[in-house]
Amino acid sequence: MEKDALTVIATRHSTRKFKPEMVEESLLEKVIEAGRRAPSGKSKNTNHFLVIRDAAVLNKLVELVQSEFAKMDITPENQDNVGGAIKLSKKGNYVFKYNAPVLIVVANKKDYGNNMADACAAVENMLLAANALDLGACWINQLRWLRDNPVLLAYLQSLGMKEDEWVCASVSLGYPDMPDGLPNRNITTIKGNEVTYI
Repeated sequence: MEKDALTVIATRHSTRKFKPEMVEESLLEKVIEAGRRAPSGKSKNTNHFLVIRDAAVLNKLVELVQSEFAKMDITPENQDNVGGAIKLSKKGNYVFKYNAPVLIVVANKKDYGNNMADACAAVENMLLAANALDLGACWINQLRWLRDNPVLLAYLQSLGMKEDEWVCASVSLGYPDMPDGLPNRNITTIKGNEVTYI
């Protein structure tokens, strides 16, 4: 898809239904490169991209996330954020990554003041690159919600995340399971996001 940047932005939507086929290597590399080219405070470039394609590892992550959320209770303080994850996990059918064949976890230094900003810029770049390349993608927060969880921390560290890092965001990536094989590209009316010109 050869489109200008504003069209790619306007037509980007979250994909939550993926085909099982692995993303072509050259396309995956372009998405990751887009993330690595994102702005970074003082050009620190401390994002750490864990690109998970191994089905057994992904299944283990799904199992751990569901298990850890199922141990939690829904409270007035957490219901708007993790309430849905807790409810589905207690039912035993929670697949936080929407069965995408690739999960890109973006970690950053725990004590770095711009860790979330840098990671979020990288994630947005990857979401836009995915749309431009006819791939489906979805921003995933569940690992960030569990970033202090010792079970998840230990497993992610066994995969290569460093002890001084934690998860800031993740991206599910794959081919959209749509009739035409393409992401939803409807341009919708913007709601909310108030603008005040001064």
